[in-house]
Amino acid sequence: MPKSASSSRPRQRLLGWLATREWLSDARKLEWYPPFWLMRIRVLELARGWRSVRIRLPLNSISRNPGGVMFGGFQASLADPIPALACARIFPGYSVWTRGLAIDFDRGGSTDLEFRFEMSTSQEADIRAELAARGRATPTFDCGYYLTDGSRCTRVRNTVAIRPRGYDGATTPPASPDSLG
Repeated sequence: MPKSASSSRPRQRLLGWLATREWLSDARKLEWYPPFWLMRIRVLELARGWRSVRIRLPLNSISRNPGGVMFGGFQASLADPIPALACARIFPGYSVWTRGLAIDFDRGGSTDLEFRFEMSTSQEADIRAELAARGRATPTFDCGYYLTDGSRCTRVRNTVAIRPRGYDGATTPPASPDSLG
């Protein structure tokens, strides 16, 4: 058996175990997800059934690049799954994944950063209408990272594919809407 296959089993078991712990909140499951745990994220808000999400991404010796600001890869790693996870909760029964991610660094992330994601009621209604009419939707969310003074330093545009379960174009198996792992 290849080493990578055998070494991934304990990790998969851990993720599966964490996902099924009902006593753990979604916020704690997200914080304890191994890549995010290593990044030391802190969920500040997970409100309105994942329609409003705020997460602190700390600037520290690991996340700081040689220029003294947050590595773009740290920002991309956290910004990638959050809208898709939100859509999986809000629109259960569909396969959901990130279709595209665009990041514009307006200013260097010179402090701890706060990632902010928001799904408006009108955007949710538009997605529901598209799902009802076409059976699929591909919304784009405008979110971003903010410095501790409240100013945006990074604009994130995240496009999410919401497709019927078992969709042939999916390249990964569908994620359970009940799990973060």
